[in-house]
Amino acid sequence: MDYSFVILLVVAFGGLLFMSNRSRKQQREAQDFRANLVIGDEVMTGSGLFGTVTAIEDDVITLESTPGTRTRWLRAAIARKVEPPVVAEDVDDEADDDAAVVDDAVVDVPDDLSSLPPEPPSAREGDRDSK
Repeated sequence: MDYSFVILLVVAFGGLLFMSNRSRKQQREAQDFRANLVIGDEVMTGSGLFGTVTAIEDDVITLESTPGTRTRWLRAAIARKVEPPVVAEDVDDEADDDAAVVDDAVVDVPDDLSSLPPEPPSAREGDRDSK
């Protein structure tokens, strides 16, 4: 009996099992995330709409994308939670002043046209096809 075919089947089955466990874990994490949404969370939908959760009713989430604009979404359409941007504070003002000082060195830029090959001679009017 040839065992190479059996070994190939076992390796293929192991790969399928590994990939399915991984995708199930990702689905479980997404389901937990959607179940734990609270009012005030910044989220992004699967289609790319950013908004703030303003109301939650069973499987329907109401998002406010701009003040006064509210849309209703299925809970499954929420793709991820968006973390608010972190604003960096200017602690070291002296470092910014040093970065603003620019060296007045002269930069020599070569003429790029001198490295181009000469233009081919232009065609004479007698050489053209006139139809």
